[in-house]
Amino acid sequence: MTEYERSRTMPAQPEHVFDQAAQIGRMDAWLPQDLHVEAGDLPAVTVREEGVDEDISALLRARREQMRIEWGTRDQGGYAGWLQVAGIDSGTSEVTVHLSFFDDAHDPGEEAVQDALDTSLRRLEEQVRLGGGDTG
Repeated sequence: MTEYERSRTMPAQPEHVFDQAAQIGRMDAWLPQDLHVEAGDLPAVTVREEGVDEDISALLRARREQMRIEWGTRDQGGYAGWLQVAGIDSGTSEVTVHLSFFDDAHDPGEEAVQDALDTSLRRLEEQVRLGGGDTG
């Protein structure tokens, strides 16, 4: 099993950051650009990767009371991950994203994953900034 983790500080209340991250219909705005999530009968979702013919069945759970989103593949068991939002001080949050690859065949490699995590966190921060200020 291989694990990766990245964090980023964002200038917004944790509730606002979480609300922006947890909107399934807007996840494309911050996920890696080649991944698209479509809601099914929640917690079931379908993940579509550009350039890949087969959709991936996955589970996604957003727990606002914990400021945590968890996901993972449903049938293959290839990977899982979570996003955690924590308040740091007045008006600032830290967002941590963690990925676990249980099968080396699903792991695209450290450089690719770290780049994707950094880009996703940057894109989420942009979405948070454009999303109407803080909700706290």
